[in-house]
Order: sequence, then structure tokens, then C-alpha cells
Amino acid sequence: MSRDVGWEEMCTASPCELVSASQPRDTAEATALQISTQPRTKWASLDQILYKVVSGPRSKRMKTKLRGVLSEHHGALLPTSCETEQVQGRPRVTGSFLVPYIIMLFVEGMPLLHLELAVGQRMRQGSIGAWRTISPYLGGVGIASVVVSFFLSMYYNVINAWAFWYLFHSFQDPLPWSVCPLNGNHTGFEEECEKASSTQYFWYRKTLNISPSIQDNGSVQWEPALCLILAWLVVYLCTLRGTESTGKVVYFTALLPYCVLIIYLVRGLTLHGATNGLVYMFTPKMEQLANPKAWINAATQIFFSLGLGFGSLIAFASYSEPSNNCQKHAIIVSLINSSTSIFASIVTFSIYGFKATFNYESCVNKVILLLTNSFDLEDGFLTASNLEQMKGYLASTYPSRYSEVFPQIKNCSLESELDTAVQGTGLAFIVYTEAIKNMEVSQLWSALYFFMLLMLGIGSMLGNTAAILTPLTDSKVVSSHLPKEAISGLVCLINCAIGMVFTMEAGNYWFDIFNDYAATLPLLLIVLVETVAVCFLYGLRRFESDLQAMTGRTLNWYWKVMWAGISPLLIVSLLVFYLSDYILTGTLRYQAWDASQGQLVTKDYPPYALAVIGLLVASSTMCIPLVALRTFVMRCLRRGGDTAHVA
Repeated sequence: MSRDVGWEEMCTASPCELVSASQPRDTAEATALQISTQPRTKWASLDQILYKVVSGPRSKRMKTKLRGVLSEHHGALLPTSCETEQVQGRPRVTGSFLVPYIIMLFVEGMPLLHLELAVGQRMRQGSIGAWRTISPYLGGVGIASVVVSFFLSMYYNVINAWAFWYLFHSFQDPLPWSVCPLNGNHTGFEEECEKASSTQYFWYRKTLNISPSIQDNGSVQWEPALCLILAWLVVYLCTLRGTESTGKVVYFTALLPYCVLIIYLVRGLTLHGATNGLVYMFTPKMEQLANPKAWINAATQIFFSLGLGFGSLIAFASYSEPSNNCQKHAIIVSLINSSTSIFASIVTFSIYGFKATFNYESCVNKVILLLTNSFDLEDGFLTASNLEQMKGYLASTYPSRYSEVFPQIKNCSLESELDTAVQGTGLAFIVYTEAIKNMEVSQLWSALYFFMLLMLGIGSMLGNTAAILTPLTDSKVVSSHLPKEAISGLVCLINCAIGMVFTMEAGNYWFDIFNDYAATLPLLLIVLVETVAVCFLYGLRRFESDLQAMTGRTLNWYWKVMWAGISPLLIVSLLVFYLSDYILTGTLRYQAWDASQGQLVTKDYPPYALAVIGLLVASSTMCIPLVALRTFVMRCLRRGGDTAHVA
């Protein structure tokens, strides 16, 4: 006769009892043995899992997102003070460095990363099986993670397709985004390109061929579509044999970007104006530190940069040896991840400084040429240093002539150039290409940059697909009918087919919808439920004893305080912030490209787009309560059947 486990028993039952809630008691021991010692492919070495967890989280999104956050708060996520003092004869930056970012790393990122790695290593299963092992009512947590990872895979590989597209064009001389194309009559340049810029034109018109609104879907663009097929083919070949093939790839995808970043750092620091970008990066606006949004963004950045809640960390850890020191891995990965973010930002802002300085000096030279020709001044009379003074002199001495040319005089500002340099859609494909086109041997730097983006993107995609494939291969229903290669092929084929939506003329708008709404709220809810489940449903003391028996090491008080108190409260705060922000925002809007103006304009999402946004959020989050409700109903029905049978 089946034995049902109630909520009270769940809090004290062993893992095998939770799995065997609907099994006879005499099979519990066999089930426990299966959980802890079932044959499972392992990583070839400790290095492989470390490299995989480092490269697996959303590397490219993390670095791009951090640069955007730094721009928004003008360095507020970096040093809280930049006063300089003399220490042993040398200047040194003092004050608290990276205060919000570092605090969130230690109170949120590192503890939750350790939690997911420990759960995967302890339960020896993918996300679905691991949480179902902790409690049958939590099977929806793993399903929600798989759904989010599936959504992410659908659109994320499009970035790799764009990287392929730019990489293929990097070998042309001149670079195709460095100059505007001629119009049909060959009498001038394309009007759209002249109103925007050559890099924006290549991105919005040549790469995306973007429509004026999300309502105008247009047709599939065959060049990006072929690049997307190529990107999925690469992912399939890397995941063909599971960890056997993925483990070899991670060395390349994890280490090569660092080599390229070092090369770019050396090049970036030698560029004219690099210091302007670094000063901009490290100069905070102190008032921003009192802004709660700065701290919220720091917490969000840490959360997503480590890939929490996607299920990929649990999947990776499930293939490691039970005796591995997952605590050490969590600390190492957290520090490497955050250090890489800061390092990549230094490289990026040095190049942004070069780009902004180049544009600023070009603007100043145009103003000098205009005033020199308009007032018949000697060459060299006007310089960048005396320009503002001479503009005032000319305006007061020749007011009528100055008023005629005044509308043509541009307001040149290095600060505004730096602000513009780190904002807008397609950051990696517009701003960086703008800087690269002005470098010597630009083809080399372009090829290096987009090859690095590809390695980062492929590393992230291996994590995304592992979060989907591991639960599927763990499922006897699926694995008994299909081999690993077929499962990987089907997952890649389905994602590639759906991803064709993002290669349409309106595809970039749908890409933004998935990027903004498919993961943010669902992941926060998933990780909150994970933390509460381990600490209060499974039991923190019991989990601590499991880890001690597994690794031979006691759990430090720091992890217990973070798991049971501070981290859940922080996640609840993030959820409240995002929900209130969405409510206060009102109608959701998006940025559409206006070809006639050569710039982005703000438009309201149509009703069906809002419905898709709601469906994206609900399809993953509702898995958690629906699976719990189904489990409860099935147990009630089974209990009623058992009672009737006894009667």
C-alpha cells in the first residue's frame, strides 16, 4: 500500500522518503542508493567544471550590462570616492571601491552561487530532478528554470549570429561600417546614413534591415538567418556528446576571451584619449549613491552575471565528484566573474575614451574651420584652447555676421560624447565599431573583437543548452527512446526554427521583449523559492549535515546567515522594486528606428505584444504553483483511493 508524505513529514523526512512518497517503504533504500551513487558522466578534471562555470553564465550579457549600468550612474557602482592622497610618494585612489557592487556580491551573488552548486553536487541530477528530490512539490522550480533557459536559448544565439555577420565583414577594406554608401544616383550618400552615422546605418539597415515598428513584421533576412543556422550548428557540435564534448570546448571559450581582452587593454591604453574614458568611468556622481536604483542595479547585475536560477549551475555541478569543494568553487567563480566585469569595463572605457575624444576633436576642428572661413581669419589663429574665448569675442565684435553662422556652430562637449558613447541599442555593434573603424589596422581589431564575442557567446550558450539537456537526458521517458545526439539535435533544431522570428525585419523588437521580460522576474522568483526550499522545507541543518558528509567540511556561519536571512530578504526587495516599477511605468514602451530622422523614437507596445510579455512571464513562473497544486491534488486522490480500498 502506498504511503503518503504530509507537509509535516516533509520537513523531517530524508531525501529518499521525499522521492518515494508514492512508493512502498521497502523500496526507499534502493531509491536513496540510486540518488547518491547512480552512474553519471563526470567532468574529466576539476579544471573543466571550474572553467565551465566561469564561462557558462551570461558572459557577454554580463559585460555589456555592467557597462550600461556604469554609464547610467556615471561610475557610481565603482569608487564611492576618488580623492587622491600621497602614499609613500605615490598617488593612490582611496575610499571605498565598488561599494554597492562588492556588497551585493558578498550578500547575494556568492551565497546563492554556492547554494546552487551544492544542490547540484548533492542531488546528482539536473534542475528538475534535484528540486523534485528535495520535495515532490518543488518539481515546478526545475521546470520553470528549464522554461527560462529555453526562452533564453531561443533569442540569445541571435547575438552569436550577429557576431558571425560582423566577423565575416571584418576582412573587408575599408570596413563596410566605416563609410556611408552612395545613393542610387551616385550623387551623394544615402540620406538615412547621413542623418545617423555609418555604424548605425550598417547595424539598423544592413544587418537588421529594421522595420519602423513592431507591427511591421516584414520578411526573414536570409543573411542573418544563415548566420543563425551556423551559430546553432556550432552549439550542436559542442554539445553533441554532453560533457564529453563540452568539457573540451570550455578551455577555449573560457580562456581565449581573456587573451583578447589583455591585447585590447594594451592597445586601448595607448590610444589618444583613453584616459578621458577611464576618468569618466572612475568619477562617480555622489548623489547617485543615495539613489536606491543604483543599489538595485548592482544587485541585479550580480544576480544575472552569475547565471543564478537558470539551472545551468545545478546541471554543471551534478557532473562533479561528490567530494568536490563546491564552497571553494563558488568563491573562486564569483571573484573571477566580478573581476572580469571590472577588467572588461576598463578595456571598454579606454576605447570609449578614444572614440569620444576623436569625435570631440573632430567637432572642434569643424567649428574652427567654419569660423576661420566665415571671418577670414588666419590659419592657426583659432585653436582648441582659445576657441570659447574667441567665440565670445567674435559674437561681441561682429554680432550680425556671428548670428548668421551661429546655427551652424555645433556645441562640442567631451562629456556629452562620453555619455553618448555608452548608451543605446546594439551597444557592442554600434559604439565599439565606431571606435574600431578609427584605429590603425582596423580589420585586425575588428576580427579580434568579434571573435572574442563569439567565444563568450558560445560559452554562454553551452550553459543555456546544458540547463535544458541535463533534465531531458536524466528523464527515463526521454532518454529511453532517444540517444543524447538526437536529444541535442532536436533541442537545437527547435530553438533555431523559433529563432528565425528574430531575423525578420521586426525581429530586433521581439529580441528586446525576450531580453527584457523573459528572465528577470521569473529568475528572481525561482531563486527565492530555491533558497526558502533548502533552508526551511528541506532544513538548513539537514542540508549542512549533507554537505559535511559529502565534502568533509563544516558549513561556515556566513553561508547560513546569508541563505536563511539576508539573501531571501534582498530577493524579495528586488521583486517588490521591479513590480512597483512596472506598475508605476504604466504602458510599456520600446525604442523604434525612424529611418527618416536617423534616430530611435519611443513608441507604445501594441496589445498583442503586451500579451506576449505577460505570457513570457507567466509561462515560467506559473510552473511552480501549478506543479505544486497538481502534486497536492494527486496525493489527495491517491489518499482517498487508499482509504476506500482499506474500507
